[in-house]
Parts: sequence; C-alpha cells; structure tokens
Amino acid sequence: MEENREKKDKNDSLRYYKDMYETERLKGKTLEEKLVKEQELVANTEHKLSRIKGSVFWKYSKPLRSFVHWAHRTKERIGNYGSIRGFARKVDSKLIEKKAKIQHGSAGFPTPEEAEKQRETVFPKNIKISILIPLYNTPENFLTQAIDSVLAQTYENWELCLADGSDNLHGYVESICREYMEDDSLYLDAHPELAGRIGSKGRILYERLEKNEGISGNTNRALAMASGDYIGLFDHDDILHPSILFEYMKAICEQGADYIYCDEATFHGDSIDNMITLHFKPDFAIDNLRANNYICHFSVFDRKLLEGTELFRSRFDGSQDHDMILRLTDRARNVVHIPKLMYYWRSHKGSVASDINAKSYAIDAAKGAVAQHLKSKGFENFEITSTRAFETIFRIRYELQGEPKITIVIPNKDHLEDLKRCITSILEMSSYDNYDIVIVENNSKTGEIFEYYEELSKNPRISVIDYEGGFNYSRINNLGVSKADGEYIILLNNDTEVITLNWMEELLMYAQREDVGAVGCKLYYEDKTIQHAGVVIGLGAHRTAGHTHYRVSRNNLGYMGRLCYAQNVSAVTGACLMVKKELYEKVGGLDETFEVSLNDVDFCLRLREAGYLNVFTPFAQLYHYESISRGSDSEGKNAARYDEESERFRKKWRKVLEKGDPYYNINFSLDRSDFALKING
Repeated sequence: MEENREKKDKNDSLRYYKDMYETERLKGKTLEEKLVKEQELVANTEHKLSRIKGSVFWKYSKPLRSFVHWAHRTKERIGNYGSIRGFARKVDSKLIEKKAKIQHGSAGFPTPEEAEKQRETVFPKNIKISILIPLYNTPENFLTQAIDSVLAQTYENWELCLADGSDNLHGYVESICREYMEDDSLYLDAHPELAGRIGSKGRILYERLEKNEGISGNTNRALAMASGDYIGLFDHDDILHPSILFEYMKAICEQGADYIYCDEATFHGDSIDNMITLHFKPDFAIDNLRANNYICHFSVFDRKLLEGTELFRSRFDGSQDHDMILRLTDRARNVVHIPKLMYYWRSHKGSVASDINAKSYAIDAAKGAVAQHLKSKGFENFEITSTRAFETIFRIRYELQGEPKITIVIPNKDHLEDLKRCITSILEMSSYDNYDIVIVENNSKTGEIFEYYEELSKNPRISVIDYEGGFNYSRINNLGVSKADGEYIILLNNDTEVITLNWMEELLMYAQREDVGAVGCKLYYEDKTIQHAGVVIGLGAHRTAGHTHYRVSRNNLGYMGRLCYAQNVSAVTGACLMVKKELYEKVGGLDETFEVSLNDVDFCLRLREAGYLNVFTPFAQLYHYESISRGSDSEGKNAARYDEESERFRKKWRKVLEKGDPYYNINFSLDRSDFALKING
C-alpha cells in the first residue's frame, strides 16, 4: 500500500513537471510568434518611413520641421526660467559668464612685475606649506602641468610631497618626478638666499610606493614625508593659480587663518582657459557643507589640526576630502575663504569633475562622511538622501525633539479671501498637530472680515486679538508674539498659502537646533516662479537686501544646485519665518522703527550678531501673493517710505554691508539676483 502511494506521488510529480514544461513550451512558442509579428511590424514601419523621408515633401518641409523643433525646445527652456524675461536674463548671464571665463583664466595671472613683487614680499611669519599629491598612473602631460603650477608659485616656501603608487607600466612617472627634483635642487643652488630662507636643499620629495594604497593611503604616505607647518591637498591632474600660496599666506598672517580654501573652476583639455564651470563659493557655512562639499579645493590647513586624528580615512575613499573637511573645519579657529578663482579642476574621462558616476562609490562614502559628522555633533535618527540636483548634494532630515507647540502669528486687515485661503491651507494641509494661530486684527473696515473672525472663533486653535494704532508691521507682529503660547513662533503673511504638508516639521527641525536663529522657506508666486529662496544683504538698487533666484521657475536647480538643499543665509523673509520665542524676545523682536520694510532682515542680522545661524530650507514650500495686502513699494508714498527705511537700514548696518554678505560671493553682481558675475571694465 505504501509502495502504491509512493508510485502515485511519483506519477503525480512527473505529470506536474510535464504539464509545467508543456505550458512553458507553449508560452515560448507564443512569445516567439509575437516576436516574429513585432519584427514584421517594425520592418513594415521602417519601409513606410523610408518612403516618406525619400519624398519631395519631406525634403522641402525640413526648414518648417526644424523651426517647430526649435520653438518646442525654446518653450521648454523658457519654462525652466519662469518667463521670457527670465530666459532672456539667463542668455545674458551666459554672455557674462563667457567674459568672466576670460577674466578669471590665465589672463588673470600676475604679470612678471606683479609676480616678482609677490616673490619679494617678506611675511611676518615663516610658514612652509607642504603640498601633497598622491600619484597613480598619472598621464605625463597632467603630471608636468601640475608640478609646473607649483614651481610657478610666487610664494616660494613650499614643499611638494609626491607619493607614487603607479604600476610598472607607468614607470615614466618616477622618471619625471626625479627629473623635477634634480632641477629644483639646481634652482635652489643658484638662489642660496631662498635656500637659506626655507632651510632646505630640495623642495620636491618623492617616494615610490610598493603598492597602490588608493587615494587615502597614497595621500597619507605623502603626509608622512611632509615637514611643513601647513598642509595643502592637490590632485595629480589639476592646476594651481601662480599666486594661490601668496594669497593663502596673506590670510594666515593677516587673519590668523588655520583652514583656507578658494573658488575653483573645472576645465578640459590642456588649457585652463577651456573652462566648463566656474564655482564661486560662500564663506564657511556648516549647513551648506553638510549638504554639499562646496569647499572641496584648494584646502590648506594648519598641521596642528591633525593632532590626534587622521588625514584621510580609507573607508571614505571617494569622498575622503568631504570627511576630512568636516572634521578639520570643526577643529579650526578661523576658516577663511579666498573669494578668488585660483584652483583649476581638470575634467576628463574617469574624473569626478567629469561625472560622479565615474566613481559611484563616492556617493555612499559622502553619505557616510556626513553621517559620521552628524553623529559626532550629537544628532541621532537623521536621514540623508540625494537630491535632484546631484547625487552628492544631500537633503538631511533631522529628528524632531518632541512635539513642541508652535504659534503662527498672522497680521490682517480686511482681505477676507486672502486670509481665508491662508487659514484654510494651514488647517487642511499641515501634518503637524501641536499648533495654534493668532490673528492680529489691524483696523479692518469691512463687515465680512469680522463675520469670518466670528466663524474662526469656533475653532479652539484660532484666536483673534486687536491691534490699535497706525499700520506698523513690526509692532503688530510683536504684539502677536507677546500673546503667543507656543515655544516656537512662525511669522506668516496673510497672503500666503501652504503647499508642503510637513512645512512646519521642515522648519522646526532646524529651529530646534541650539545654533540656529531664524528659519525660512521657499516661496512661490502664483505663476510658480520663485519669490523667496533666501535673502542677500546689499543686493538690489537700494543696496539693502534682496532675494536670490528671484522669478526663476520652481523647477530650476539654482546656482550650483542651491535651490535643492538647506543652507545658511544672512536673512530670510518675515513672510514665513520660524524662530524660538525665547530668541525672538532675547534680541528684542522686530525693530518697530522699521514700520513696513526691512524689519525681517534687520531681525535676522541681529540674530546673526548674537551668534546664531539663519537657515533657508527649500523643503518647506508655500505660495506668496506678495504685496497684495499693502501694495507695491515702487509707487507714491510707499516708494518714499521705502527710500527712508532703506537709508536708515544702510546707516545701521553700514559696517556689515561694507564687508559683504558672507554667503554670497563678492564676484557676483549686486544688481541682479541670478548669480551673474561682475565683469571688470
């Protein structure tokens, strides 16, 4: 009986596999038949297309087709810049950039007279700068150009440390390096005063490594050779401006800099004048650096910053510089940015400058470096994700600490539809739950608005308080904040509308930090062009303050991806601004002498003066139907009032304005909001 059962099971199994095989065979046959039919269809279609393309009509309609394609592409491009005007400004910016590439290329190198004057400069400190270059199968022309750019330095107390991990097929690397060593020794022999000043018979040191240890390992081996007071990191395929060490020495001696970096450009081919991208950077900004290694090249730092730590850590290979910069700038007393384009980053096949995917492991390494840094600063349960700008430009989601109460303060006079739209969007679109709304009623005259207030009073979240007196935006908000129960305050205009569900969480994750003052969001006009993405002081015709990326499309990535990550700014608009109530009161709230304009910028500058960072985040988004409530500042009494408040702002913040906005490079024009470059002459 047991044998019969086993035989039956075996037959059932065989039948099952036979049925399955037959099913798959039929499937395969069906798929094969479908494939044949599809191939026939493709062949017929290609035949029809060839007949069409060979016709007289097709040939003579080419100009029309080209025009239609051009019009379609132009329409898409205009859409990316918000309007025809925005597109025209972008075209103009491209022309300016073309001129700038000439200005910041080799034409900007010092003349022989200037170079000699720099060489003869005697600094109060005798600092040797050791430049580290990790070598690996470096192409001959790349290697010679890199070393030549060091030899051309007008500050001559340098040391070049070459650690060579090249394989046996690239033995010419060693030959070239040793030839340079010999030539430099002869140069020093011919200039005994220089040799005496730098205390060396040779400035070029070379070591052939037994094996290639990767970027981190090779650079660390170069560091072991170095005897300099300051360390510089230089890639084997890049080029230095001849005055870069001279400018860095000025920063060391005049500003006490212990970490220095400059602006940079990518180029292709054998000439730096073949520039692709010019990157003009902000001064040190920790939120920018966490989201994006904008510092990158050319990093030079006091060797003392390395005490007790490593230079490069091999587990972060591919983004070892991001890891190192985060660690060393955290230790530094004074990080100084030289706002001059002085480092030329070669773009070629296989380089990160050409394509981050050439080194895809760099993406994971960069996330790991940022995560390690955040953990060292006490942050937990954060999330780091790539943004649409670039794989190594990150969005960081910080963990919220509890669910503190937020009070939203909204000044209002009449404008029923605006206020209703604003309140409705908050109530319906907000995922954060612990908040209330204080509406500050400011001398409304229409009966309909008071009927709406009566309706709102039924909602326990909403209260309406009365302000008496002439219109003063600062005083109205200060009154609202004084009545607020929340630990955090959001100043919000009545002409805004919430887009992002978690807008309050996005603001709160930054406002909760001990080092942060005000936090602002990304605001759009009704046509989905940008109204606010951070404030730059000194920008605009009045040289007071202005919004960057003004009127560009919401889909625009921004200058070097800046519209895609949270960053430090000098100020954010009071149209939507979050701050701890304690800090609001600590700095005295909004200055009531700025009745309508610039009170938000003044407030943010006082927070900055008190040692706090202001943050713009693009991940909290609202519409802002700007100036609906109070009209334009460009006409009549409003224009006169704005002129008067602008003058007082310039006087109050004269020294700050003279220094320039630290988060906006001095090479950018203050007449435009699109990061267009200044052009000399």
